[in-house]
Amino acid sequence: MTELRIGVTGAAGRMGTTLVRQVRATDGCEIAGAIERPGHDAVGRDAGEVAGLDALGVPIGDDPVELFAKVDAVLEFTAPDATVEHAGLAAQGKTVHVIGTTGLNSDHEKALAMAARHTAIVRAPNMSVAVNLMLALTERIAGVLGEDYDIEIVEMHHRHKVDAPSGTALGLGEAAAKGRGVSLDDVAQRARNGHTGARRAGDIGFAVLRGGDVVGEHKVVFAGDGERFEIAHKATGRQIFARGAVHAALWAHGKPPGLYSMKDVLGFGD
Repeated sequence: MTELRIGVTGAAGRMGTTLVRQVRATDGCEIAGAIERPGHDAVGRDAGEVAGLDALGVPIGDDPVELFAKVDAVLEFTAPDATVEHAGLAAQGKTVHVIGTTGLNSDHEKALAMAARHTAIVRAPNMSVAVNLMLALTERIAGVLGEDYDIEIVEMHHRHKVDAPSGTALGLGEAAAKGRGVSLDDVAQRARNGHTGARRAGDIGFAVLRGGDVVGEHKVVFAGDGERFEIAHKATGRQIFARGAVHAALWAHGKPPGLYSMKDVLGFGD
């Protein structure tokens, strides 16, 4: 069986090295390319050695055009602007693009949707199977409980994370809003400070914590009169996201152009 040739962007970072190790450990695929930003001290070094493996014979480059031209799929957990640029290259080369980048705004999302007209793109705020089950449960529970229960989403990540709330927290908010049949933009409460007055009925609140080396923790609180219902997920390693991303690349190879989610990959359905 021909192995799926996979490329990794940001290959020297925390997530990038985890992706390299996961691809190497997964049957049916191989690391065929890796890049970092120009000037990074890992450029020119072997991607396997940078990831703590034996040499793979794949030097880390700095040219995304070259990367997308020689692989079947690219795994991307980088920055929003770089991700959009790379999605354009994926569209040109009909390359599968698996995106776990967070912090995307509406313009970024529109650009990804345009690129997905020409190739298969899997975009998810979190690649974990359990987190995607949590998203589905959040939508269902929010619809069943209704506005008699206040919804608060609490998330914590390591001190180096640059976007807040996390992409997963926002995804949970979107799921809760969908369950209630409302737009998250209309009901999101992202910050509270000073004399805020009483909580507005129907709001979906967010609380953000940062510190240490926390990989990712998320909790959705449904608080009603006389009871509180909570669902939570704690990630203890990045490998869960890498496994999901590689699984998504294998699943998307050969699929028609489109913007897919992990619900599609995992077969959760609507």
